[in-house]
Formats: sequence, structure tokens, C-alpha cells
Amino acid sequence: MGTVKSPPTSSYSLREYCGAFGIYSFSEKPVAQDLFMGLMNLQHRGQDSAGAATSDGKNICLAKGLGLVADVLNEKSVATLSGHLGVAHVRYPTIGAGGAEDAQPMVAKANGKQFAIVHNGNIANYGRARKAMEKGGARFCSGCDVELLLLAFIEAYNNKPDYFEAAAEMMKKVDGGYSVVLITDDGDLIALRDPQAIRPLCWGRTDDAIVFASESVALDIINCPLSGDLLPGEVVVVNKDGVKRKVVAGKAARHCMFEYVYFSRPDSKIDGKWVYEVRSKLGEYLAKASPVAADVVVAVPDTARSAAEGYSRASGIPVAEGLIKNRYIARTFIMPSQKKREQAVRLKLNAVRHIVEGKRVILIDDSIVRGTTSGPIVKLVRAAGAKEIHLRITCPPIIGPCFYGIDLPNYDNLIAVKKTVEEIRKAVGADTLAYQTTEDLVRALGMKKSELCLGCISEDYPTEFGQEISRRLKQEGGKEGVRSWEEEG
Repeated sequence: MGTVKSPPTSSYSLREYCGAFGIYSFSEKPVAQDLFMGLMNLQHRGQDSAGAATSDGKNICLAKGLGLVADVLNEKSVATLSGHLGVAHVRYPTIGAGGAEDAQPMVAKANGKQFAIVHNGNIANYGRARKAMEKGGARFCSGCDVELLLLAFIEAYNNKPDYFEAAAEMMKKVDGGYSVVLITDDGDLIALRDPQAIRPLCWGRTDDAIVFASESVALDIINCPLSGDLLPGEVVVVNKDGVKRKVVAGKAARHCMFEYVYFSRPDSKIDGKWVYEVRSKLGEYLAKASPVAADVVVAVPDTARSAAEGYSRASGIPVAEGLIKNRYIARTFIMPSQKKREQAVRLKLNAVRHIVEGKRVILIDDSIVRGTTSGPIVKLVRAAGAKEIHLRITCPPIIGPCFYGIDLPNYDNLIAVKKTVEEIRKAVGADTLAYQTTEDLVRALGMKKSELCLGCISEDYPTEFGQEISRRLKQEGGKEGVRSWEEEG
């Protein structure tokens, strides 16, 4: 069985995966600055690479590379991006090694037309679909699944030059969660969302432009009002003739619950729900379901802040900023030893001693994945003088991998698969530990359980191939350095 190698991942925390952005100006105003601004508000979704592509109706201009948005899309590179429509991207790799060759946008040609594409998400059957396409003559230049999406799209477009039909054919070949925005050199923009709307994609309109983004905060920064979200399996085509919309492969929605629990910014609105409000309710429900006598509620920054406020409000226990995050540490390091992981936590967080010293502390966090980060955080608060530490988690235990964009490839990486809640409590060093219930999670989200992707907490995966990989992993186990969906067989 062939494999596509990925970098070893000896320590996991939940990671941002990608952010996509697209814009079309009907009056043909330059969009490069708006691309930069929108991408800056999506930086939290990926810090490995950034890029943008624009079109003036004749040519595509491209600027991309490894690093943060401000470093890659500097004043010099933005000046090269001429055109009235464009796409932009930030990336954390869930497929591929994350080198420069995997940075987005990616560009390819079909029927004399050039395309540039960005996406957010993950293709669950990547290895199998790639192998089938290579047998059919497709040639890949990277290990990134967005290239597979692009080649599948343009293969269908070559057979019949209709964007809606090309998107429908592409969706038949791939299994996963994805949102995509493409542009062409002759002035078309195409946006689409996977058939179950697992990955988010919102849109907005101004008098002059239409904008698509992974989160609504990217619209806010360019003063574009939010209009809504693409439907499951919906395709939108924008050009000089206007805007055309069509659902080409729609199924029942299965929105990713982790967008609300962890990934998205609290000031975003996704599929009609404010992330801040959802997290606040998660905290309220935790306080009611798992009360404990304490002196102060402290959030693990940044994603648990809203939940800590909700917990405080429901419990009557004051909330305080007992942990301060170093703003210059972009993301948690992948460290090979427990000692180095603890050092990484110390670089990223510092306890406010006078807030926690001698206190019974309720520590609110969004999730426990492997447990190697929670332990050092509890130890840090304990070292600052906390008398008791009661750990409360806004998400239920993670008991399954994710095949749709969260970098959790194998059961072996998940502490809740191996240990009971009491065993996890002892492992991380808390005095008590309580997780959110699935029922309260669904209630906080304000959706039906059937409308959510809860695969990582229930093993009920929304796609056929996701279910197959899960079964195979349970039977055969994972492989070191290989993400399960990259396997070809």
C-alpha cells in the first residue's frame, strides 16, 4: 500500500487548518488590498503559509510563500497583484508536508483557461482519489489536496465547459469537507461548498463587490455586510454578467461543531450562529452540569474566554484573567519530549500569581486531545499557588480522529480513547475534571444533532469514506508519520 509521507507529529493540540477568501469587484476596482485585509482576519486559521492570486480579465497574478500574512503579502508583493477579482489563503497543512510547493493558491490550465484555487478543509479519500486520477493521466506537483480538487474540476471542465457541471463532477470524485474559491484569468470567480456543508463558507455584498470567506470576520474588516452562508453543495459563479447560484450536490447539512468550540474567532457568525454566544452557553451549561465550590474562574486563552464568562455568570463565581498569553508565540510548538512541551507552555502562557494564589480555581479549556498540553497548564497554575484546580472542558471527550480538516489522524493520539475521565484527571494533575455532555453541546449550538458533524466525539462520521477509514484504523491501527487519509489503498 503506497503512502504520502507527512512530518512526524509526536504531540497534538487542536490546530487551525486553513482560511479561504475571495472577492469580485463589479466596477473593476483593484482588490489586492482587500485580499490582504481579509486574510489578516483569518490568520488564526493557519500560520504556515499565505498567498493570494488576482485576475484582471486577461492574466492571473500570484504571490505566495511560507510564513505569516504580513510577511508573505508585504507591500512589494501586494503591488504585483493587479486585477478586480482574487482569492487568498492561509494554511496549516492537514495533507502534505507543508513546504512551499503546497502553499496556496494553486494554478493550472484547462481548455486554454487558467485557474487559481484556494480551499479550506480536507479530502478524506485523497490517497485513493489521487491514485485513480494518476492512472487516468493526471500529473500532481504537490502533496496538497487542493491540487486534487483543482485537477478534478478542470478535468470535468475539459469534458464539458460548464462550471456548475464541473463542480458537480468534482464532488462525485471526492469525499470530505471543503470550501473552495477559484478565479480564472478571463474574469470568472467560482465559490462552492461541500455537499454536507461540513466546512464553513459565508458571503457578503457591498454596492460594488461580492465577497466569500471562511469566517465573517474577514468581511468585517473590509466593511462588507454579511449576507449569509453557502448552502450544502452550492456553487456560485460571478462574472461581468452577474451572479448565478445553484445547488449541484446538496445533502443534509453536517456542520463541524469544532468551528464553534475552538477554531473560529468569537466575533464570527457561522451558519446563523454567533460563535461568542455558543461558547458562552457552553460555559453556562458546564456550570449547571458540573458545579464545584471555588473562588475564581480562569480561562485558558484565547478560545475559552467566552465560556469562562458563561460559567461565571451561571455559577456566580467571579471570572478573572489568571493566565496571560504571549502574543508573539504564534502557535503551540510540536515538541518531542514532555519537558520541552512544558517549556513551550511556559513560553506561551504565564499565570497571574495574585489571581490564583491560595485560591480554588476553576480552569476552563475548550478540549483535551492528547493531554500533554493540559498537564503543563495545570502544573503552571499550581506552581503559581493555586490551592485547588478544577478543570472544566467545553467539549465532550475526543474519542475519534477527524478526516475533514482537524489534524487528528489516529486513535493512538487521543487520551480519551485510552483512559477514563478519572484516569485523565490524574494524568493532568487536576483536583477534579468534568467534560461537556454531547446533549449540552448540541443545545448550546442551537441546531439539531443530525445537522452537526460530531465524528470526533461520537464516531458517527458524515461521509462514507470517513466511516471506512474509522473502521480500518480500529482494525489495523495508524502508521507513524502518515495521516490515514493519505494512504492510497
